Order: sequence, then C-alpha cells, then structure tokens
Amino acid sequence: MENLIFENLNLSEDMQRALDEMGFEEATPIQSMAIPHVLSGEDIIGQAQTGTGKTCAFGIPAIEKIDPTLSGTQVLALCPTRELAIQVAEELRHLTKYKKGIQILPIYGGQSIDRQIMALKKKPQIIVGTPGRIMDHMRRRTLKLADLKMIILDEADEMLNMGFREDIDLILQGIPEERQTLLFSATMPKEIKDLAKLYQNNAVHVQAAHKELTVPNIEQYFLEVRESSKLELLCRLIDAKNVELGIVFCNTKRKVDEITASLQARGYSADALHGDMKQSERDRVMNKFRKRLIDILVATDVAARGIDVNNIDAVFNYDIPSDEEYYVHRIGRTGRAGKCGVSYSFVFGREIYKLKDIQRYTKSEILPMKPPTISDVEEVRLSLAAEKVVTALKNGGYSKYTPIIEKILEDTDNMTTLDVASALFQMAFEELESRNYEHSDLDEDPHQSGRGNMVRVFLNVGSMDKIQPKNIVQGIASLSAIPGKLIGSIDIHKNFSFVELPKEHVDDIMHAMRNFTHRGRKVTMEKATKRQRNKKSSGNERRNKKKRY
Repeated sequence: MENLIFENLNLSEDMQRALDEMGFEEATPIQSMAIPHVLSGEDIIGQAQTGTGKTCAFGIPAIEKIDPTLSGTQVLALCPTRELAIQVAEELRHLTKYKKGIQILPIYGGQSIDRQIMALKKKPQIIVGTPGRIMDHMRRRTLKLADLKMIILDEADEMLNMGFREDIDLILQGIPEERQTLLFSATMPKEIKDLAKLYQNNAVHVQAAHKELTVPNIEQYFLEVRESSKLELLCRLIDAKNVELGIVFCNTKRKVDEITASLQARGYSADALHGDMKQSERDRVMNKFRKRLIDILVATDVAARGIDVNNIDAVFNYDIPSDEEYYVHRIGRTGRAGKCGVSYSFVFGREIYKLKDIQRYTKSEILPMKPPTISDVEEVRLSLAAEKVVTALKNGGYSKYTPIIEKILEDTDNMTTLDVASALFQMAFEELESRNYEHSDLDEDPHQSGRGNMVRVFLNVGSMDKIQPKNIVQGIASLSAIPGKLIGSIDIHKNFSFVELPKEHVDDIMHAMRNFTHRGRKVTMEKATKRQRNKKSSGNERRNKKKRY
C-alpha cells in the first residue's frame, strides 16, 4: 500500500496542528498500516524495526481515543528501558501540545518512587513505563488501572530478551479484560506469538516489510557530527567537493526552512521545497533548479518526489531518513545517466545503528569519512581560482592592462612581475572568498573510536551468586541509558563475570550501575585488566560460561 498523508487520516484539528508543527507530512509505512486499525478499536501486532515511526503509529491513535475530561489512566505503554520510556513520553507530549487536559507520566527505575507516587496522585491519562517499576506501583496500589482502555507493548521482543515475561504476564492479568492491546516488535519469535495468542483478541498483523532494495552506482559516505555542527559541515563539503548542483534532504518542513535560510545567509544560492508550499511555488523552485539558477535544493522526501534532474553532483542526508526505502530514493537522485554519483549522510550517537540497518538492507557499503578541514576547503578554492586564471590567459584580451602593471613596477622598488601577479591574485581570491568558516568540533579529534568497539568489563559476581545473563542485561538497561540489544557477549564464571559494552557508553554505564545489587549483594563493575581478561576458566567455570542469548 502507498503511504498515507496525515491530512487524509481524519485526525482531530489539534492533532493535525501538532503534526504540522513537528513538520510531519507523510505517514511512514508502519503508521499508514497501523493507525486506521487502532482508531477503529482493533488489537494489532505491529512488526517494524526501530526508527520506523512506531511511537507515532500507536501514539497518534491512542491520544485521539483519550477522553481528556476523565482523569485516571486510560493508556499504558510498556517499554524495555528507561531511555525508551522517556523518549516515548516526550514524543507523546509533542503530539498532545494542543490537546488540553491530557497528562503524560513516564515511570521507570532509578527515579525516586516517592516523587512518582506524588505524580500518580494527579491521575495522568497516559503512563509510559518499564515493566519492573509498573509492577512495583501495582503491588503498592499506587497505580490504579481499573479504567484502562488501551495497553501498548513497545519493543516486546526486547522486553522478553531482558527477562520481563513474568512481569508482563502479571501486568496483563491485572488490567481490565475489556481493553485494546497493541503489540509492537521488530521480530516475531514463538514467544511473541504466544503472548499475542494469550492476551489479544483477533489481532491484525501489520508489517512494514523490507523490500529488496538495490542502490545504483553511487559512492556512499557517512560523517559523524553533532547537530550543532551539521550546517558548518554541509558548507565545507559543498565547497571542498566543489558541488555545483546538490540536494540536501531533511526529515521535517521546519528543518528545510531553517537550513535554507542559513545557507542563503552564508551566501549560497539555495531554495526550499516542501509540502507547505503551493504547487505553483514548487514548480517555480524546480524550474530554477533545472535551469541551474539555484545550486542547492533543500527538500523533504514527499516534496522531492518526481525530481528528474540530471548531473546532480551530490546528495546530502542532513537527517537520516526513517525508512530504508527513503534512503534509496534520496541517493538515487545523483549518479544518473550512467554517471557515478556521491552521497553524504550525517549521523551522531545511536543513529549509526540505523545507518547500519540501511547498509544491511540495501546490501551496499557506506564508508566512514572525516570532515574536510578549513585548510582543505581553502586549498580547493585556491585551485579553482588558479584554473580561472589559466583560462583567462588562454582566452587573451588582457594586454590592455599591461601599461598599468608596468606603472606599478616603476613605482615600486625590488618588485617583480611575479610579486605583482601574486598580490593581484590575493586581492581577487579574498574578494571571491566571502565565506567565513567556523572552528568547531569538526576540527577536533572525532569521537569515532567508540564506533563498533566493545570494552570488556569485570563484575564481582558469578554463578555462585545465582546471577544469569538476563539479570545483567536487565540491570544495565533499566539503570543506564543503553538498550539491551547494544550489550555484547556475557561470560559468567564461578566467582566473577564479564560483559562487553560499547566503548562510547561504558563510562556512563559504570556510573549508572554504581548502586546495582543482586540478591542483596553490591555488584561492582570495572574495566577488565589484562590479568582479568586472561583468566582461564576451570572445568566447572567453563561449563557455567554463557553467552547472551
């Protein structure tokens, strides 16, 4: 099916206004498939990868079905980690910006339970929480779910991997039978199917299937950059690569307008293309782009459909798209008519994992690249200026200026024609070089050492303490800001254990885990020393050695 435009989903005026402000035009595949079913009251199983817009797929219809005149919990969303719970709650707040009277409360471990109890007394309509802390409040009777209309299991497969099955069962058994149950999962193992069979009623299975995607002859690169330095990086790439015709893709209309204005302020010939523009305005911009009256087109995915312009030098993914298919459509704008094109994707933090998904599904290679330095840009621009001088020499017609040069030489001592030429070149180049580049974290040593690297961490508990991989995963995921799926292998020995953690997160995780206990014993974590890493297992320890499942 084709993706739906939000305006065609018959959403409330308040919801449509919030989506417009967030810059969303077109629903992603999972949103297009899920939202109509949820609005009609059906249970659904939504199968889609992380980063495909799952939160809005359940959040938009859930909020639309809330009665703001009634206090008390009407919607409960379960998430595997506190990070995801916070993220989901924040996105739901954006969606409820113009919906008066709807309160949203995230509940998770590691936060003061007394503060949560006080917040629950205000009777919020939407609760987003981790299973362990939700169960805790249900036992204390500080969370009352008698009026619950909808429950959502977000990243259900991850919650089961982390050992939350028992908590999920108890929660689902402790809520009203007359409710709508939405289950979202990236994978569909037997445990998920069992869960759906037990707790859902004629659930509709919607799946954002990955199509067989092929990428044309395009060189693909990615650069790690913070949001605050993206504009500077874009400008440097345009100049360092001498991009004469390029397209910059952003995920929202608001971002398109911001980037276009910033590029224009820096002296670039740029224009915007997005869904808020009238068709006549879009046609005007596209005609200018085809005729090369503008050099850089900044666009959203929806507005860019139908762009058929040859000889586009480069495509820039200012934001990583929400769907692999969008990525292929974007970069396919360059490298046409049998020519090799190039694309640059800007990523930071966890976005690198989304890019790896894109790389896997497109079966293509996206290579890392260092940002151009200021000196790289200056070198290119000097080379271009020199080419213009050579062209001028070949074309001739400059002899009328010879008397001026001779006069300059007469009036100056110890100056040669080379000196005069250099001075004139400097003047002309500085006049052309009107852009000032900013020193930013682009010029610092990038933090790429953590990408894909794992650090082995030593724990002072082992099989004698009855610790299992799921206890370690659940502890890390609930107390720190890292999802369980990013945790590497876990080796459990008799008196100690090892766990592999992403290098970029290891210090934050160890800080968050400083008060972690297992069966009443304080668990200490430290980066494994060489001696610890080389510890050999005894026969019993080797039998107890386990990998994360």
